[in-house]
Amino acid sequence: MTGFGIFMLIMCLVIPVSMIGVGRFYMKGGPRQINGICGYRTTRSMKNQNTWEFAHRYSGKIWFFSGLAMLPISAVIFLVFVKGSTSAIGNAGLVIIIVQMAVMICVIPATEAALKRNFDDEGRRR
Repeated sequence: MTGFGIFMLIMCLVIPVSMIGVGRFYMKGGPRQINGICGYRTTRSMKNQNTWEFAHRYSGKIWFFSGLAMLPISAVIFLVFVKGSTSAIGNAGLVIIIVQMAVMICVIPATEAALKRNFDDEGRRR
């Protein structure tokens, strides 16, 4: 495997590993205090402490398990292309990372829907 191939493999694993780590942190409640700097920050999640903790635990589960699923899948798919040209390796890495980012971003509508199902507009549990 070339240096570029090793670099791209590492880059393809950064997002799933990050999702596992951040997901685990969020599953434990995430940042303790509601803040505008760190955490799952949306208008609905920042209504009160209950919505804040719920949003972190919910999104954390999605990120953690998605990251666990994407890690081996990404590695296997990438390793299929590792013997190819630099262009093939780069293109494979780009496609893998775009798909990973889409999965990572999908946590937002899923978490917002769960917040809406479980809390009213004032942040009171239904």
